[in-house]
Amino acid sequence: MSWHFTEDHDTFRDAVGACLAADPARHTAMLTALELPGLPAGPRGWWTDPADGQVAGAVLVAPAKVPLLAGMPAGAARALAAEWPGRAGEVSAVRGESEAVEEFARATGRAFTVTRRMRLFRLGELTPQEPAPRGAARTAGTTGTPGASGTAGEADDLARALAWMREYARDVGEDPDADYRANVEGRIDDGRLWFWAAEDGEPVAMASMSPVVAGQARVSLVYTPPAHRGRGYGGAVTGAVSRAALDAGAAQVLLFTDLANPTSNALYQRLGYRPVRDHTAVAFG
Repeated sequence: MSWHFTEDHDTFRDAVGACLAADPARHTAMLTALELPGLPAGPRGWWTDPADGQVAGAVLVAPAKVPLLAGMPAGAARALAAEWPGRAGEVSAVRGESEAVEEFARATGRAFTVTRRMRLFRLGELTPQEPAPRGAARTAGTTGTPGASGTAGEADDLARALAWMREYARDVGEDPDADYRANVEGRIDDGRLWFWAAEDGEPVAMASMSPVVAGQARVSLVYTPPAHRGRGYGGAVTGAVSRAALDAGAAQVLLFTDLANPTSNALYQRLGYRPVRDHTAVAFG
């Protein structure tokens, strides 16, 4: 058997670490997931190439309780549908690189629907937005005034970020009623969640970055409330977070875009991002 499964996180990390780190851009989603606290219980697996015995693909149950497929050949994806612990028929959704996801889905023999098509982009040369909107970027949990902070302002930022996180989840087809508090608090505590604040200090857009892992960081949670859209705030905060990722030591800065949103795809390319790979999410039944 070329698939190997474990419930132990450290065993999985030891098995797949070198494979993932060899191509961190391709494996950015799984590398980031490995660093998150409280990953759901569930099978973690790795595919060893029958020809040379090297790890050439992996799967784990990601935070949304959906299996995440990382960089595997089509044959491995088909075999995964047959060898998944328990039954592949119990899997309600799956996501990852498009070819692997679609091979897995077809191999289950079940009806499925593509719920989202995404494209992974990598930053080339950062090209700040010109002209930039008025205002400035700041990390959530600070007032934007040098040397100043306060629990009231921090609480306001947390409440705002939680509300926007739920709206972002609704926009991308995820559960807006899930408990995102620990996720958002972790980003704020680590200084990885940013706001673009207008001239009057009001936050009008947000974006976040992952920790730098294996030389890569990923920009995510780019969100502008409807009332503030069309003014360049999303591009401005994305540029600021991209710069912060570079300053934090990331050799590669990445982000995913929804292919159904041509506006954001064009925006990120104007900022200097270039396409890498397409990803797909499917739901069964």
